[in-house]
Amino acid sequence: MKKLRAVIGTSVLVASIGAGAASRDTISIVGSSTVYPFATVVAERFGKTTKFNTPKIESTGSGGGMKLFCEGVGISHPDITNASRRIKKSEYEKCQKNGVKDIVEVKIGYDGIVVANSRKAPQFNLSRRDVFLALAKQIPDPKAPDSGELIPNPYQTWKEVNPSLPAYRIEVLGPPPTSGTRDAFAELAMEGGCKTFGWIKKIKSDSKKAKKAGNKALAKELKNHYKAICHGVREDGSYIEAGENDNLIVQKLEANAKALGIFGYSFLEQNEDRIQGSLIDGVAPEFELIASGKYPVSRPLFFYIKKAHVGKIPGIPEYVTEFTSEKAWGDEGYLVDKGLIPMPREEREKYARDAKELIPMNF
Repeated sequence: MKKLRAVIGTSVLVASIGAGAASRDTISIVGSSTVYPFATVVAERFGKTTKFNTPKIESTGSGGGMKLFCEGVGISHPDITNASRRIKKSEYEKCQKNGVKDIVEVKIGYDGIVVANSRKAPQFNLSRRDVFLALAKQIPDPKAPDSGELIPNPYQTWKEVNPSLPAYRIEVLGPPPTSGTRDAFAELAMEGGCKTFGWIKKIKSDSKKAKKAGNKALAKELKNHYKAICHGVREDGSYIEAGENDNLIVQKLEANAKALGIFGYSFLEQNEDRIQGSLIDGVAPEFELIASGKYPVSRPLFFYIKKAHVGKIPGIPEYVTEFTSEKAWGDEGYLVDKGLIPMPREEREKYARDAKELIPMNF
């Protein structure tokens, strides 16, 4: 029996992967709800065209997937996790601590985060500042926005945020904190609007100055304060956590024409007969505009491979080869038909090579 020894702190975990292969001969994948549709298509093709079983995929959210992936090595732990953001340093360190040493990072392409509503209602034209003012837990006092004072978000309608917007009640269905889409939305959309206030933007620059000056405690305090302002989402019912099921958000938007929903571009494309994407800073969430970087709320998508499981769980290299093939993620690939924005060819070749050679990432 082959045994894999993984050191966790001062204890030793002996994971009998070799013996367990007979009890698990199917690839286990967890993670992002945004990457889920792409991974599912690849898995189905893989199952039909190879001798291997169709991988089992669970939509747990990027954060939930990372937690499961980093818990350890062995047949009870996933082989691959999908993510709609890059792995965080804290997650990487948790993996290392738990014996998940060699992690292979594969970027698969790009995606836009859309703020959509029913086609039965007018299309929204939002600035990132509008988004921040509508959804932030605390905002600069509207009576004195440059005073440095924050107040609990008082806005109830979009028209109160911006007179050019409809007088609809602010009601936004979106992902929970465990979602990579939520992380990316907070960073790209909300923070993008937050830092249009000069005094808030200065907090971030002051944090960088403090770090450069060697005052790590002050730098951390300022950084956390800035993030709390820019990423904090209101909890009074205007933002509704709709779980990791983006299809459910689409259904709810159809039922309530005055509500907005947040999810990945692929779900907009798949349901464009029923819903429409809002313009963000005057730019529509369209394939070419996301690919060119003109659409301001776009992000890369990834999956991560547990190298220790390769050769133990059947089919991992073959699945990865299918996913990173030109017929899948290329400019004319079948994943593009599902809404994936492909990377430039040079970037695709780099990640395909890293995946084939199972080159571990460095953080």
